[in-house]
Amino acid sequence: MKPLDIPVVNLPEKTAELRKEIREFLKVERENGTFEPKSDCWLSSVSIDFSRKLGERGWIGMTWPIEYGGHGRSAIERYVVTEELLAAGAPVARHWIADRQSGPLFLKFGTEEQKNFFLPKIAKGECAFAIGLSEPNAGSDLAAIKTKAVKVENGWLLNGSKTWSSGAHYADYMITLCRTSPEEANKRHAGMSQLAVDLSSPGVTVRPIHLMTGEHHFNEVFFEDVFVPENRVIGEIGNGWMQGMTELAYERSGPERFLSTYPLLNELTNTLVNNEDKDGLSHVSRFVSRLWTLRNMSLGVAQMLEQGVPSNIIASLVKDMGTQFEQDIAELARLLVKALPSTQSELLLERLMAESILHSPGFTLRGGTTEILRTIVAKGVIQQ
Repeated sequence: MKPLDIPVVNLPEKTAELRKEIREFLKVERENGTFEPKSDCWLSSVSIDFSRKLGERGWIGMTWPIEYGGHGRSAIERYVVTEELLAAGAPVARHWIADRQSGPLFLKFGTEEQKNFFLPKIAKGECAFAIGLSEPNAGSDLAAIKTKAVKVENGWLLNGSKTWSSGAHYADYMITLCRTSPEEANKRHAGMSQLAVDLSSPGVTVRPIHLMTGEHHFNEVFFEDVFVPENRVIGEIGNGWMQGMTELAYERSGPERFLSTYPLLNELTNTLVNNEDKDGLSHVSRFVSRLWTLRNMSLGVAQMLEQGVPSNIIASLVKDMGTQFEQDIAELARLLVKALPSTQSELLLERLMAESILHSPGFTLRGGTTEILRTIVAKGVIQQ
């Protein structure tokens, strides 16, 4: 058994100016009433106008080549922007999935036509994507998917369903993992492919799954004889499993896996400082140490992804530890301050507490359950 090798990343000096720039932008936007901080903002806080403003400033598709509408910047520069947006609780949900994983997937496996069609739109904040992986009877056991596509003239006919599809009700497209050939014994991961499905196509039905807060974020998506043109096949037919696992590496390692409840941690700290609660701040300091560790691990994965180094094991570890940390912050706030959590409260602390508590059950489920992630890590370390 070998130890995991996570690179140590020292932020370049030029990122300090970038961080200052985005903080000034966020300060102005908040003062203008554009947004109020929210917990879990990258999934629950949507603003088309805000996403377009970020696109205009070059803060979407930052690492992509300029010829595809990107800005040719480093993964570490992108990391600085994303963590500042998350720390502020900004409304970034509409473009988040497309920027984080759909765009990079097209860059790695897409055709030139797909890159030229999708990437500039995403970079402008004008094209949103949903993830089409989990199914009603194939969540953690993703290899058990039943959604299938049958070859027809000039394309594919798609039938089946997906569930827990974040933002599918406002997304333009869904990258859908489906079976394009029957499952074979001892070859469960073979015969899968990825299709970029236009969610406005005839035969697509999106039904809401409401959160405990009453918010509409998750969805069920049904496909009934949905025609998908041949030019919307991503990568190679039959290579969908490997491509999907590549996509999950982008999904699991980012700062959103430990900063979903950071706005609450920040407001809690401000409250304890104002109350001169030294004992409470002592408890918070231990959480800040955990946060710093998670951040350094996540930065290491960002560098590995930029260099093309396999990172799925470490990404799974970051996601496991990070989402537990997010849940623990909600519990810490509950224990340290006297407050009545309510999404309708006039007090920011009470609103953030309510959002964090009500959203927290999903933290360790979305993007891969804790049990599955620990299995990936255990198998990967032993196989090394």
